[in-house]
Amino acid sequence: MNETRALKDHAALVKALHDPGAYPHPVEAVELIETHISSVLLAGEFAYKLKKPVDLGFVDFASLERRKHFCEEELRLNRRGAPSLYLEVVPITGDVDNPHVGPGPGNTIEYAVRMHRFAASARLDHVARGGLLTRAHVDLLASSVAAYHEHCEAAPAGTEFGSPELILRWASDNLDDLAGAQLTQVDSRRVRELRAWTQEEFERRAPVFAQRRKFGRVRECHGDLHLGNIVLLNGIPVPFDCIEFNQELRFIDVMNDVAFAFMDLIDHGLAPFAWRFLGDYLERVGDYEGLATLRFYAVYRALVRAKIALIRRAQPGTPLEEKTADWASVVRYIKVAHLIARASTPHLILTCGVTGSGKTTVAQVLLEQLGGVRLRSDLERKRLHGVASTNHLAALKAVGEGMYATAATEQTYARLRSLASVCSIRASRRSSMQPF
Repeated sequence: MNETRALKDHAALVKALHDPGAYPHPVEAVELIETHISSVLLAGEFAYKLKKPVDLGFVDFASLERRKHFCEEELRLNRRGAPSLYLEVVPITGDVDNPHVGPGPGNTIEYAVRMHRFAASARLDHVARGGLLTRAHVDLLASSVAAYHEHCEAAPAGTEFGSPELILRWASDNLDDLAGAQLTQVDSRRVRELRAWTQEEFERRAPVFAQRRKFGRVRECHGDLHLGNIVLLNGIPVPFDCIEFNQELRFIDVMNDVAFAFMDLIDHGLAPFAWRFLGDYLERVGDYEGLATLRFYAVYRALVRAKIALIRRAQPGTPLEEKTADWASVVRYIKVAHLIARASTPHLILTCGVTGSGKTTVAQVLLEQLGGVRLRSDLERKRLHGVASTNHLAALKAVGEGMYATAATEQTYARLRSLASVCSIRASRRSSMQPF
């Protein structure tokens, strides 16, 4: 069956599944949410996610067997971060005109992931657009993402996941697709500049990419960690809807994951929160070396979103209003990528003072407003000595003893000097980026 016919059958099935009688539980009305690769039916207290029969190269759901497999993968992978949301994989039986959700008479014609339903207003993109995202939310998000990454498995030995070659290939694919779009002269120039910048920045960072892979920073991450895939459950930001369909897009550097949320906060006009999220995450995990890759990945993530909007706009059946909105998204994300890639002058600001004088508070305000990260001598001292950041009793040692001995203090400040040198994430000096 060709893809056009398969998509028509999928659309007919989705239309039939708007009948409340197709479900084995009480349903008053059915709502539909569509993405470029999925149809999500909201029915009663549950949501049913069906995969569209598409083959876009980076995702292949063309056969029923593949759709079943990736439904099972979606369930397995998303239970890592959102076990209360993801319930089971269910068959859809009967025929396209008279389907039944769950086992029933007739053949299995499709599969769906059954989830607990939540209010769309609880998604962080909705929260952010409504002006309701708070610093407390951002801090909890950093904590959630840090805990999520801690339990992600490292890329298996012998695989090419997270290799410099794959990183450049995926980045180049986005730019190829955008270069083929009917962009304005200004946006075409931006894409050309972003291609040159991407190549230059990649060459500059390739040794870092390889080193981070070697040291276990490439893990089975979320892969699609923008605000629309994070929901507030009981006030806690919970990542859901991770990438199940392509291992190369899931086994990535943890900083690639972080960069998506970072970029999306900037796109929502919340740059201070982007820096707060980044800084809090880094203080929790200590992965300051990853900052060398952040700008590359943040640009890549903006262009991923531009590419997805382009794909969605081109799909059959997309209403004109949505096509217009998708095109606006393409243009906006190109601008965001261009903004992030532009060179900036690094600054080093030192704060000092006695305990309780407000060093941490002032530094937090500065990093949010100026765009930067904070290095705290107390946290790095504890990290060097294997002491939990929450262990305040360790700080009660007299000066000159234990981790406050002269040698330990010298080691701490050597660590701070080293980290300060990698915290500069400016663009390449050769960059030809122009302001927009």
